[in-house]
Amino acid sequence: MTPQRIGFVASNAPVAQEALDVMAARYGQCPLPEADAIVALGGDGFMLQTLHETQSLDIPVYGMNRGTVGFLMNGYAEDGLRERLAEAEEEILNPLAMTAVTGAGEVFHRIAINEVSLLRAGPQAAWLKISVDGKVRMEELVCDGALVCTPAGSTAYNYSAHGPILPIGADVLALTAIAPFRPRRWRGALLPKTALVRFDVIDAQKRPVMADADGRSVRDVVSVEIRTEPAVRHRLLFDPGHGLEERLIREQFV
Repeated sequence: MTPQRIGFVASNAPVAQEALDVMAARYGQCPLPEADAIVALGGDGFMLQTLHETQSLDIPVYGMNRGTVGFLMNGYAEDGLRERLAEAEEEILNPLAMTAVTGAGEVFHRIAINEVSLLRAGPQAAWLKISVDGKVRMEELVCDGALVCTPAGSTAYNYSAHGPILPIGADVLALTAIAPFRPRRWRGALLPKTALVRFDVIDAQKRPVMADADGRSVRDVVSVEIRTEPAVRHRLLFDPGHGLEERLIREQFV
């Protein structure tokens, strides 16, 4: 079915704002809760922001690249948008849920589509204890940080930290160390999608650590738990032949 009601959103970048004016004038602007599809104009960061802000609407989101990399976006073109939306392939993403506890006892809950990362917040390396499903798997990881990512996020920070690229349909998560010092050659782990990963910060006052979920940070954490959140479904639309699976495969041959 060809979507008739389209809700447009755009990043603050001038090129995205210009595209918003053009596309809204041409196709109309529908309030997001009433739309058949949401079109996000911007880059990958803005797409993540849009998915977070619209996750309660259960409306598919189609990105058009008005940013830099555009891994989560389709190409920008003013013509034939309704036809492209009608032919688009849908990908369903389940994000990660993070529960972070600070030294002051505050508890923060965050959702992350790409990854949850722990990062040292001072001059000294972080010391982390890692547990999976209640069992301690590593007593001490000395590092700049560590992250847990979804398949959709595996080509982002995870890949830069030398983590594996995961097929989009894989029911696994990647746990990747960031600049590990001890064990120096530890390359991380692949875990079932259902796993509950817990990080405990050792000597948190001397070696402060922050937790980050898709760019939203919590400082001075003492423990962080990460799991897949199956109750949240992000619906992304891609042009035929250019979905996430194809992009993840292509990324490994460049």
